[in-house]
Amino acid sequence: MLGLLWLTSVAWAAAATKPEVPATAAEPTGTAEEPEETSDKPTDEVKYPETFGPIIAETAIPIDKGAFEIQPLFGLGFTTTAFTPSWRRDTAGGNFKSFGMEWKFNYGIWDNMEAFIVVPYVHNWAGDVNFPGPNGQTSANSGGIGDISFTAKYMFITETATIPTVTAQFTTDFPTGRFRRPNPARLGTDIIGGGAYVFTVGLDLSKYQPPFIIYGNIWYSVSTAYSQRVDDDNGQGVDLRIYPRDFVTANLAVEYPITKKWVALVELLSFWDGGRLFGHKANVPPAALLSVLPGIEYMAHERVALALGVQVDLIGKNTEGAITPIFTALFKF
Repeated sequence: MLGLLWLTSVAWAAAATKPEVPATAAEPTGTAEEPEETSDKPTDEVKYPETFGPIIAETAIPIDKGAFEIQPLFGLGFTTTAFTPSWRRDTAGGNFKSFGMEWKFNYGIWDNMEAFIVVPYVHNWAGDVNFPGPNGQTSANSGGIGDISFTAKYMFITETATIPTVTAQFTTDFPTGRFRRPNPARLGTDIIGGGAYVFTVGLDLSKYQPPFIIYGNIWYSVSTAYSQRVDDDNGQGVDLRIYPRDFVTANLAVEYPITKKWVALVELLSFWDGGRLFGHKANVPPAALLSVLPGIEYMAHERVALALGVQVDLIGKNTEGAITPIFTALFKF
């Protein structure tokens, strides 16, 4: 699930529009050796250059059995626009920004299988808002733990000279971030989580086509219903039952090793809301977002890698757009 898709969407979209998609990044892949010029080789003989992997999109090759990795990720998103239902840009209604810090803990359970947990912290700021709070507040801030996610991945097709690596992924997001009974004086900054359990299944792919490494993700997510406190026409608080939409995440990333230490990266990230396969009909408007993320990676050490990028939200509807500088690091044990 999936990003920002990631920092600012949960903070500034109403909790009824879409749950946060955990934003994940990826582990270094392969070694610095070149691939052998033979056909139908298994994955362990298709040697990738040493890279960090995508910052937001997922890789397909799991880490080794018994290996352990820690990956912190930091991003500061500046909301620049509000996308309308007709895909137009409108004013954001104030000055909003959101700091996100995620900690990813990844472990190789078996051969070809890994599992990881992502624990996010989010802090939101609002200033010069168009609609003040109950006591005339025009600025506020709030922070807390966001929605924690757990992911298991299993590689069932190994890469050869002609076919890509293919890995199945299952993710559960838990509604650990605050979403009920927001304080009106906080101007929405205390909405940290999405409110629903989110279950995601999908495929991760990767292929080394020298000199490029290509990654792709396609995931389908379903969300449970939840209740949100809102004000009725008389200003009285009532509990409204929210039925979020299912959504599809589609990502594409390409790496280009410049040297053995430096790697260029570009990612195309997106989510698309649909209907609900199960249960009650959705009662929130459909949203969508398409983003691009150029970045640079530095292989500092065989056990330490760094990456820096900027995610720019290009087009969307019924959601907010932001510019988000991101820094992340990877430590292998």
